Amino acid sequence: MAKKVVAMVKLQLQAGQATPSPPVGPALGQHGVNIMEFCKAFNERTKGQEGTVIPAHITIFSDRTFTFVTKTPPATFLIKKSAKLAKGSNNPKKEVVGSITKSQIREIAQLKMQDLNAKDIEGALKIIEGSTKSMGIEVVEG
Repeated sequence: MAKKVVAMVKLQLQAGQATPSPPVGPALGQHGVNIMEFCKAFNERTKGQEGTVIPAHITIFSDRTFTFVTKTPPATFLIKKSAKLAKGSNNPKKEVVGSITKSQIREIAQLKMQDLNAKDIEGALKIIEGSTKSMGIEVVEG
């Protein structure tokens, strides 16, 4: 007999640094999940990726057990890392805060391909370029 799904929770956490404090504690505690068990499992799975934001999709069942899937880092995180920026522009239409090369965009698109809603790499490139422009970062040849 299949377990009944009670909730689906999405969190973005620093790799290897999940703790019972917010946002993990409140998000999982309200469903009666063993928070320390999740933290240990997440930290073990993301060991070696420290300094990276990792999205986790957690499925919680009626018997208070859970499963989770880790995704690739958010595109905006990877873009900021490639452009060596702390944050994007406050006014992306008027203010350019940095630049990124087409080859860097291709690397990000290939890494994100499994999580993107794109049929091929060309579609993924357009998605990443759009994110780049909305952050006030210009795309240069290279």
